[in-house]
Amino acid sequence: MQQELDLFRRIADRLLSEEKREGVVKPIPAAALWNTLNLQLSPEGLSETEFEKLLTEVVLSTPRTATSKFFNQLFGGRTPKATLGDLLAVMLNNSMYTYKVAGPQVGVEKAIIKEIVSLIGYPSTADGTIASGGSMSNLIAMLMARDKKDPEARFKGNRKRLVAYTSAASHYSIAKNAAFLGIGRDYVRNIPTDATGKMDPQALSAQILSDKAAGLEPFFINGTAGTTVLGVFDPIDPLADIAQAHELWLHIDGAYCGSVIFSTKYKHLVSGLHRADSFNLNAHKMMGTPLTCSIIVTRHKKHLADSLSNEAEYLYQTDGDDFNLGKTSLQCGRRNDALKFWSLWKAIGTKGLEAMVDRQFALAETAVNYIRDHKDYTLYSDLPSISVCFNYKDIPAKTLCTALYEEGELMVGFGSFANETFVRLVTINAGNQEQQILDFFATMEAFVSKHEAALKITTEV
Repeated sequence: MQQELDLFRRIADRLLSEEKREGVVKPIPAAALWNTLNLQLSPEGLSETEFEKLLTEVVLSTPRTATSKFFNQLFGGRTPKATLGDLLAVMLNNSMYTYKVAGPQVGVEKAIIKEIVSLIGYPSTADGTIASGGSMSNLIAMLMARDKKDPEARFKGNRKRLVAYTSAASHYSIAKNAAFLGIGRDYVRNIPTDATGKMDPQALSAQILSDKAAGLEPFFINGTAGTTVLGVFDPIDPLADIAQAHELWLHIDGAYCGSVIFSTKYKHLVSGLHRADSFNLNAHKMMGTPLTCSIIVTRHKKHLADSLSNEAEYLYQTDGDDFNLGKTSLQCGRRNDALKFWSLWKAIGTKGLEAMVDRQFALAETAVNYIRDHKDYTLYSDLPSISVCFNYKDIPAKTLCTALYEEGELMVGFGSFANETFVRLVTINAGNQEQQILDFFATMEAFVSKHEAALKITTEV
């Protein structure tokens, strides 16, 4: 193993050097991938020299999500202490279903759950689990909601015409999970938003009444803390009032921006969160931990256990249920995704996590102020949000973002809202400084200045 660790260090050092020298790697066109890299598998293995050369080439050809030129997704950057925790988790290779096989790592996960429960104001009896991503956390929430509405569904299958409600601007996993659970995509109501992108409570209330009148059974409301495109926050208190009036499960999907719970300055964006039945956040987004680490908590420990537990004598042979995490997990075999977040949190404290959140909003403010101060830009989003949406010189966002990517200049994506498509700059990398945001605009403007004629030709075609 020491030989492989030495190899890892050589490749990692090379990657760090290349990231510093050249923030974005020019992509290999998908059509040319198989002819560019020797990825096909074969009966015979490579020599150590050939293996190191190829592995290094593959690593250096991969998009660089940790650099100051990556603004493409709802994650980015590399937090050293969290990365250390993840590397150690790989070396330990524990599965998280029982205390017998995971030992202290169970306590690591439970410590995270316990503190998040406390931060959002849930009772001490609340519980949670760590899932592989926000989609999986949303699935768990919807599963608990279904089983609360119809406890026999776990045994006899869906027998009621259940209806779920979510914002038209919410994550696509809500409809996908409805399909997985046998509820059906057609029974997910996409509630209209207001002009800022927040779910309209009045429209939600009207839709619920309409569905009840039609003989359907509403069971689940999904609110969003940080919508995928604009990064805005649905109003939780009005949603909680509606959920309470109709006895519905309220889940708040904070996969993107739920980490505002760590910030004194920005936690008002999720005011009323303690009233929700469940809540999730992705530590691999605003908290900068390596992919993936999604935490879901619920006020109702009973429903978490009822929906996710199943007896297995061959597995649960020692210790109490509270320390056998497989009984409150959707998975059986599950990698240790807790240690990386715990390592970060333990190293910098809750105050350090707060500083990360505040930094991301400050970077967004830098971007917004720059756009407002330059007449060639059109701004489509406003603070508080870490998604800064704009267009530049009326160049279609898709054209501009694709060209920047293909030429290896910047990685930034585009999105749409209210019949407008725009560049979506995500300031989620707390390792960046204000200068990196200004450098982003300088790089984009220089690229457009050099290629404006070609971009216009592409647009016209």
